Amino acid sequence: QVQLVESGGGLVQAGGSLRLSCAASGRTVSRYAMGWFRQAPGKEREFVAAIGWSGHTTLYADSVKGRFTISSDNAKNTVYLQINSLKPEDTALYYCAQGRFLSSAHSRTNEYDYWGPGTQVTVSS
Repeated sequence: QVQLVESGGGLVQAGGSLRLSCAASGRTVSRYAMGWFRQAPGKEREFVAAIGWSGHTTLYADSVKGRFTISSDNAKNTVYLQINSLKPEDTALYYCAQGRFLSSAHSRTNEYDYWGPGTQVTVSS
């Protein structure tokens, strides 16, 4: 059974940084595409960043390029999202998701099969 658990969210001032973690169990993250998505109140869930199997490829939403970095630690079976230069519009519930076996990074929500419960990021101005 696959389980994903996010952590690292919190309340931070604009310009600050956070590192979100996604601890996976049941599958080895290095063999699957992994992604981060977010959903703000009243808005649809949107793609943030993804990493392909074995970390060969990464993909970012235009709104976060240069500020967010996705990475993985195979020894810990954990995926990270480093968030820098936070803006109030980054406020959202951030979700980790696991995609397909031996897949490259991609942004399509319907190609991710397992999701964590999310971690809240709130940015004050």
